[in-house]
Amino acid sequence: METTKRSLTKAVIWNVIGLISMGIVGFLATGSVMLGGATALINTCVGFCCYIVYERIWSRILWGLK
Repeated sequence: METTKRSLTKAVIWNVIGLISMGIVGFLATGSVMLGGATALINTCVGFCCYIVYERIWSRILWGLK
């Protein structure tokens, strides 16, 4: 079973990657650093919460583990 600390660390790293990529996409789509950055930040916060819940649920499912 995966620890909460490991799940949280994975989520933070993944979301930093997502924040950077969404910031670039947001800027390219809008031409605005502020609007692109705000969109990326909101997306990252929502994605972070969903990812934590998703990982914690899957850490309790034994299907497919050896």
